[in-house]
Amino acid sequence: MKFEASSADLLKALQTVNGAVPSKSTMPYLECILFEADTGKLKLSATDLEISIVKRLSLDVNEDGASRIAVPAKRLIDTLKALPNLTIKFETDSDFNVVLSTDRGEYKMAGFDGKDYPALPELSDSTAIETTGKLLKRAVQKTGFAVSRDALRPAMMGIYFQIDPESGKGVATDGHRLVKLSLDKLTSAKEIEFIVPEKAMSLAARVASDGKCSMIVDASYASFDFGDTIVLTRLIDEPYPNYQAVIPLENEKRMTINRLDMLAAVKRCVLYSSTMTNQIRLSVGADAVKISAEDIERASSANETVPCDYADDELVIGFNGTYLIEVLNNMDGEEVLFEFSSPNRAGVVTPLEQADDENMMMLIMPVMLNTYS
Repeated sequence: MKFEASSADLLKALQTVNGAVPSKSTMPYLECILFEADTGKLKLSATDLEISIVKRLSLDVNEDGASRIAVPAKRLIDTLKALPNLTIKFETDSDFNVVLSTDRGEYKMAGFDGKDYPALPELSDSTAIETTGKLLKRAVQKTGFAVSRDALRPAMMGIYFQIDPESGKGVATDGHRLVKLSLDKLTSAKEIEFIVPEKAMSLAARVASDGKCSMIVDASYASFDFGDTIVLTRLIDEPYPNYQAVIPLENEKRMTINRLDMLAAVKRCVLYSSTMTNQIRLSVGADAVKISAEDIERASSANETVPCDYADDELVIGFNGTYLIEVLNNMDGEEVLFEFSSPNRAGVVTPLEQADDENMMMLIMPVMLNTYS
């Protein structure tokens, strides 16, 4: 295999597929990127056996020598990072050796026979969903922060999609926070549900362009095709929790508040909260909410008052300040609506004005305060 390419362009392509290369593996092949000549184009592939990424480059590739070779990813990428942007010649021989040459020098490394590289999954009996990279990125950005990191609850380590001919939903929860994003433009010819690992969705969002995206889903895998880049992932084969059951239906206490004002106040007060619990207290009254925190061990405390629109009975409720910050950070709009029922039931947060063609809802579970039982 022989080709010439810009070192910067090749590096960018390699960094894209490198997202699927494990940092350490008992299989040396998995620490490589597969180079293939593919009908006059260069095809780059990488996999960790759960997630795979394929990238195609429009290059004039000569198939002499090894036309399919696995090249150690770290050494190759580090070499290109250390080079300025110039034309680089890539050449392999029948013994799977790789030579990189420029007008300044030559770099040699040993590769592996590409025939032994793990085969990428092929989807069968699949459902096709046409969407856009822009819509997919938004779904990931607004839900990914709430995905669980607990390996004992594998279903919650992914983003749960429910898609039908009318609309689609992306849901994520870790048991403390829940996000449900309904998207009118995310539709499927038939009703389908699946859970995609958060890592795979983040990689897909990272490589996505704003243009067309073709999603293919079967019983075990999903692929996201952005034209010259494809992300494939194994789905999480677990039942997703009944998230609807934890969403309160009768939250009659409603508070409207400036999102950035509240976010700034919570960020300051949480600095004085317990490092173990990050607990803050919201004392919601007429026209204002008092945000307070205390750390008895460090003899520190803080409180701030933020104007709000509230016309119900006074309410005192506690939250993990870090979780509340993440909810407010990922909410859109100038003002947000908090809906409460009691101090021991979840609070629901929504933008006061929803974006076109979507509906966003976030839920945050309270923490117990000493002021109530």
